[in-house]
Amino acid sequence: MCGIAAIFNYSNAPSRVDEEELLRVRDRMAARGPDGAGIWLSDDGKVGLAHRRLAIIEVGSAGAQPMSLKDEIGNIRLEISFNGEIYNYLELKKELISKGRRFDTNSDTEVLLQLYDEYGPEMLLRLRGMFAFVIWDVEKKGMFLARDPYGIKPLYYSDNGKTLRLASQVKALLSGREISRAPNPAGHIGFFTLGYVPEPHTMYRDIKSLSAGTYAWFDCTGKKEFKTYFCMRKEMIELEKQNLDVAPLHLRSALLESVEHHLVSDVPVGVFLSAGLDSSSILAYASEISKGSIESITLNFDEFSGSHSNESPLAKEVAGLYQSNHHAPTINAEDFSTIKSNLIESMDQPSIDGVNTYFVAREAARKGLKVALSGVGGDEVFGGYDTFKQVPSIVKNIGWIPGIGNFGRVFRKISGPLLKQLTSPKYASLFEYSSDYGSAYILRRGLFLPWELPEFLDKTFVEEGWKNLNLNNMVNESIDGISLPKNKVSVLESQWYMKNQLLRDADWAGMAHSCEIRTPLIDSFLFKKIAARAFNKTDMAHGLKRPLPNKLINRPKTGFAIPVHDWILSGKNDEVVDRGIRGWAKIVYKENFVT
Repeated sequence: MCGIAAIFNYSNAPSRVDEEELLRVRDRMAARGPDGAGIWLSDDGKVGLAHRRLAIIEVGSAGAQPMSLKDEIGNIRLEISFNGEIYNYLELKKELISKGRRFDTNSDTEVLLQLYDEYGPEMLLRLRGMFAFVIWDVEKKGMFLARDPYGIKPLYYSDNGKTLRLASQVKALLSGREISRAPNPAGHIGFFTLGYVPEPHTMYRDIKSLSAGTYAWFDCTGKKEFKTYFCMRKEMIELEKQNLDVAPLHLRSALLESVEHHLVSDVPVGVFLSAGLDSSSILAYASEISKGSIESITLNFDEFSGSHSNESPLAKEVAGLYQSNHHAPTINAEDFSTIKSNLIESMDQPSIDGVNTYFVAREAARKGLKVALSGVGGDEVFGGYDTFKQVPSIVKNIGWIPGIGNFGRVFRKISGPLLKQLTSPKYASLFEYSSDYGSAYILRRGLFLPWELPEFLDKTFVEEGWKNLNLNNMVNESIDGISLPKNKVSVLESQWYMKNQLLRDADWAGMAHSCEIRTPLIDSFLFKKIAARAFNKTDMAHGLKRPLPNKLINRPKTGFAIPVHDWILSGKNDEVVDRGIRGWAKIVYKENFVT
């Protein structure tokens, strides 16, 4: 896990890469890579790659980056800067050796170089892992960028028509001082509508995110190509055509294999443990594989003492069952107050979530862990959210009514001001947002509804942002052609909430403490084996050799709870009228993202 940066002056102008700019961008990401730093500039000065390193695999100097692939007489043919982990790199290395390839290191980075040299962009279909990387191809005079299927690892870029700049963080790109801070209305409206900024947007007009499952090519001729190599919607459509009757033993084998791959590391790997089925099952599977004791971490909160939200006692019982070395530090309002500014600063893009991940990653780092497994993805894969019932129910029971959208807009205009004073403003939009899955999903997951935004943002800004975001169409397009309700919601949750919020939060919150967070349930190889099947969370748990306690299996879902709402309410912030999560959104926006 690292931070990468690059600058490519692809125009015919004789301008050279500003080394100082590249270093500023690189070192803005020091927390992502405290174990080393490197930079490489091409002989003609048109290309520069930089890297901050968190050493996980091949931890010695042999794994340093940027890394080169050279020809027989020592000339550089390829240069790479890579962020992430390739979990099947040993199998891929063996395959390449059988083709006559020779290796100088034991790193997954060198495997990427050799794979690209052997297969070109087709290499991406062979990778099992989380990754974002850039490869400079000397012979073709072009730059190849790629991002993993789920977008677990970020990659942001800015292209002004002459120069391509890219980095692992938006704020790192801005620190180079060559990119405008002009706001992107779609990014701002996306944040207030959803609680996160949906890709490819960012908060800034001139910075975009390379979409998950996509690669790009830029070269000196001015050619620019973007291609999606993994599309969850298309994959789900194909899976629906297959036989869905798969034995539970197949599920166990697939999960065990994924956890085993995610344990590949030259440093110890821990587990973020809640009292839920996802992380508990991951700890259980990991205990079957690991030869030594595993570190596990649960957060304890005084505010939850004696309540159903207190996960610590049950998590401790699970840890004892699988003999992990368990830690349960207590976090309180004072801790939150102390770190709030740093937490918001660590958010590369604004988010209403991630506080829990920030704290648990901090505790992992304090225990000396660089790597930890997380249960993120279980709800999306196995239908754990109430959206799996609510969204289809709204569409089935209300959305079928002819003209319901037009009626809903009238109803909302009349009832909205009153209902907002009495209850959630979402009730005013129930009829307006019920005619299709995309609308119902936005209603269920939405933070502020579009008609509320002009109350605290400029009306013209809101209109432009909403038009450019085109959210309803984008959400519906992401599930177009999928047949089954459960599969529709699974893709909605995966492509929107999980990808843009949960995985992004795991990245920035983990990297704030130089901790790599791995997600065994979010894996394209696993997806192709178990998605669209009629599995649920209890099936995942029942595949364990040593069963989980029944009280955990039967425990109602609570999520990875944290009393951030109470902490916000206890703080003095008179300028924020809204409290709870909506108030937190305004605090995050005001303190760090108002341009």
